[in-house]
Amino acid sequence: MKSNLITGLCLSATLFAATAAGAATERYTVIFGGKAVGHLTADTEGAKTAIVFDYKNNGRGPTMAETVSVDAQGLPTAWTISGTTTFGSKVSESFSRKGSRASWVDSTGKGSATVGEPSLYVAQGGSPWSVGLYARALLKDADHQMPALPGGSLRLEKGEAVAISGAPGVLSTTAYTLSGIDLTPDTFLLDDSGGFVAYLTPDFIIIRAGYEGEEERLRGLAAKWSTDRYVAIQKQVAHRYAAPVRITNVRLFDPSTSALTGPVQVVINGREIAAVEPVDEPGTPGEVTIDGAGGTLVAGMYEMHGHLGQDDALLNLLAGITTLRDMGNDNAVLADLKDRIDAGIIGGPRVIRSGFVEGKSQYSANNGIVVNSEQETIDAVRWYGARGFWQIKSYNSMNPAWIPALVKEAHRLGMRVAGHVPAFSTEDADIEAGFDEVTHINQFMLQWVIKPDEDTRTLFRLTALKRLPGLDLDSPRVQHTMKLMTDHKVAIDPTLGIHEMLTQNRDGQVPPGAVDYIDHMPIGYQRSAKKAMTDTSAPGDDAAYRGAYDKIVATLRMLHDRGVFIVPGTDTGGSFTYHRELELYQQFGMTAPEILKRATFDMARYTGQDQRLGSIEKGKLADFFLIPGDPTKDIKAIKTISMVVKDGVFYYPSEAYPKFGIKPFVAAPKVSGAR
Repeated sequence: MKSNLITGLCLSATLFAATAAGAATERYTVIFGGKAVGHLTADTEGAKTAIVFDYKNNGRGPTMAETVSVDAQGLPTAWTISGTTTFGSKVSESFSRKGSRASWVDSTGKGSATVGEPSLYVAQGGSPWSVGLYARALLKDADHQMPALPGGSLRLEKGEAVAISGAPGVLSTTAYTLSGIDLTPDTFLLDDSGGFVAYLTPDFIIIRAGYEGEEERLRGLAAKWSTDRYVAIQKQVAHRYAAPVRITNVRLFDPSTSALTGPVQVVINGREIAAVEPVDEPGTPGEVTIDGAGGTLVAGMYEMHGHLGQDDALLNLLAGITTLRDMGNDNAVLADLKDRIDAGIIGGPRVIRSGFVEGKSQYSANNGIVVNSEQETIDAVRWYGARGFWQIKSYNSMNPAWIPALVKEAHRLGMRVAGHVPAFSTEDADIEAGFDEVTHINQFMLQWVIKPDEDTRTLFRLTALKRLPGLDLDSPRVQHTMKLMTDHKVAIDPTLGIHEMLTQNRDGQVPPGAVDYIDHMPIGYQRSAKKAMTDTSAPGDDAAYRGAYDKIVATLRMLHDRGVFIVPGTDTGGSFTYHRELELYQQFGMTAPEILKRATFDMARYTGQDQRLGSIEKGKLADFFLIPGDPTKDIKAIKTISMVVKDGVFYYPSEAYPKFGIKPFVAAPKVSGAR
């Protein structure tokens, strides 16, 4: 899956469709979870194409209109793009090329270049049609590679032949991948004339009208091809040493003291930590030795709000996240992914599963199980319980009347309950019904500022944040909810980082949360990051959103001060944004040692895994990461990871990051004695 930094916008910027050769109009269907949720149309007349792209999944999605003209080589000469992104920010982009001079305007500002060789402009806010344009131009190039504007390069690779069937008949297609824009390549089908047929992922597809019946099979092929890629990467970057491994000259973060130990050595044998020994303890014959160079080992961290896809599995692991709680997914896709990770076929964190239960409505999220009655709700909970899910997550379109039955059945089966507030209900009602954990700080706070008949199944649940600056946190209404949280011992998964993005990101500016890593990322990722998530153009909105974030932090400070347990998760793909999530917790009063303990041992205990995980001790699983600095003094130190170990398998981010187009942050440690 594409970078989740701006979920949905990246979809609109990097998926694609293209008109068939010579056709005046081509139509495509966007399908999530087996349900058609939108469309793309492309009307071509001569060298000019007008595109309309619109989909709505989970009550939100992009709406784009654009016009693009190309030359004889298929390279853009003029391009205008307008519309709104998934979370409502406005798009107004233009590009032109006259001779060797190219210029453009997007959310990052104005840019220009003198083009000395054929180059492809990569649209920041383009509809899915844009990547089809790139593919056709690259097919005309001898090596299928070309420089990109404003930077980087694009590469097209040919895959296998695929025949698909539909109302128009049997169609011969060929699979291709396009890389160079974002962290992972796009996978798609072209017909024999170079026309776009389908964009493929394991979770959703965009497909030419008339061939929608192939959706499930094509998603399966996408999963296979993606797996093949990550299997190959795993063979290259996962080091399984056939001997004990001794990590010398390191200090450990000890959660029992929330401090670093003195210098020690850590010995790993197989999956487990065999010993923690004095720094001068001699090694034994045949060992592999890794020089810790005075750095710090920290137990593997827990990302507690993920929606894991194969494309971000290894990236999470490389960020020191060895366990991830999935908060809702396509159940079959996640089951296969979890099996591959557990078997060591691909790299990724171990997965704790949440059973996603959603009510049926026009705004339904299209994953997990969608229910239409209380009995179906109970049956869904039982289905998850029989398959070992750790908790149930309820969602926006659930009928509030069914929540007590959902909670009762989940608790009867030994599962916890968390989730969104159902539309037209309140967080207070969820807490009183028995929720163990509440999800997202905006969901928690909305009941204090919205009316009972206002619908939170749409983007309103985000735009209503503008009302928060005027909220009195000392009011009886707020204090009642605070007391419910403490009386019922309910935890909160606030996903603070995504709220920082929603309220603080502005067009053309490096997001506050990406300052430490954005220069290391591919050009497409960098440009997408500099796009605001919400529309702040109306008078007063900029200040209102900024004030909303301040009120959110003040609310979390109040919760933290009262002892409410705060669970660290992102809902933005984890990895680099998880590091920011932890960093932000300092804003409401947590210290760096407290944050490290919360992300490691506290989460292991919270999930019942502390006997094997959460600290670096003899007999526990070898799950930890190495950094050169001291994270108890500066939490930012966790952003420079030189080594990650999970289940005794060693990964060096400097080896793996280039496979995603990422420039490494720090060199790997010195390894000796490996065979």
